[in-house]
Amino acid sequence: MERFRRTAVALAGAALVVAPATAAHAGGGGHGAGHGGGHPPDDQVVTVATGLDGPRQVSAVWGHHVVVAESDSGEVSAVDLRTGEVRTLLSGLALPQGVDVSRGQLFVAVGEPPPPQDGVPAPPLPEGAATSSLLVAGPDGTVHTTIDLLAHELAANPDGQVQFVDGQPVDALSNPFAVLAQRKRVLVADAGANAVLSVDRRTGEVSTFFVPPVVSPEEVPGCAEAENNPGTVGCDSVPTGIVEGPRGLLYVSTLGSEVPGAGRVYVLTPHGDVVHVIDGLTSPTGVAVDRRGTVFVSNVVAGAPEGEPAPGFDPAGVGEVTRIDRAGNRSTAQVTMPTGLLVDRGGLVASAWSIAALLGLPPGQGQLVRVGAGAFTPAG
Repeated sequence: MERFRRTAVALAGAALVVAPATAAHAGGGGHGAGHGGGHPPDDQVVTVATGLDGPRQVSAVWGHHVVVAESDSGEVSAVDLRTGEVRTLLSGLALPQGVDVSRGQLFVAVGEPPPPQDGVPAPPLPEGAATSSLLVAGPDGTVHTTIDLLAHELAANPDGQVQFVDGQPVDALSNPFAVLAQRKRVLVADAGANAVLSVDRRTGEVSTFFVPPVVSPEEVPGCAEAENNPGTVGCDSVPTGIVEGPRGLLYVSTLGSEVPGAGRVYVLTPHGDVVHVIDGLTSPTGVAVDRRGTVFVSNVVAGAPEGEPAPGFDPAGVGEVTRIDRAGNRSTAQVTMPTGLLVDRGGLVASAWSIAALLGLPPGQGQLVRVGAGAFTPAG
């Protein structure tokens, strides 16, 4: 468990030292509509909706609508991809980071509060709001069930790492970040637990589904320098995304302590057995896959400067999405601070400006964008 993992995106954003700036192309406060419409020109990234606050995971609902978890505002919203219209479904939540929809129910992962940054504490959470939990809500926005994922971490400790020293947590314990609702279970990528958890939809029972291994310094030399819990050497994998692909295979993105090349996408059977590993990635923060098996991986801080940026630095250039085809060929598209990814009718939708608040930017800078196929260029 590395030092920034209290939220898997803040963990990436905490390493991004950027002076406050005005977000290019972003809307002001409040929800707003972007360009909407169908697929963008092949070589472009087109804004679909603006005015979001910390957009994280994006999931399909029906027709032309998607849902998005807005971590900074504590909301879950529905977005019409044709018009960019945004409608609030749930509000008053603590750090909603993951969301999926199944059979008329919303499944929302709410995370753990981030640590103070430079001595400044995180904004207060809504009074009485659950953290480190999976929420189950109805279409009217009523939360019917709250499933405590921290309790499973404390009881089972899936990754087997040291949790407490002198009675204090060494690092984040449970920080659920992405959700995949299936017919009988809900899978949750828990960035704090270093594990993918399975929640029985009928009983609410929580079990450990998959624990990605620590990346050793022998695999990636930079992992020798990764901060970690006592007794653990290497890069913690840190699950950040989960999606179902062709033939029922599951794809799990892992952050790899933000060390270049230590990020992974694990391809699993429905029972959690590893059938393939896509390695050599840097700081994956979300994953999607199309029907042909092409994999898309987001990196929220790609291209960020180390240390203080130069005067006039434009954060709009930070972030990218990597595309990996079935032959293993890689290409990238520049998307500003992406996290959630969704394949929609063969095209790609991404959340953008998702960590704008960590840069000191005002509320409402988050966006959803469509990424044209031609926006990807061969990786260097």
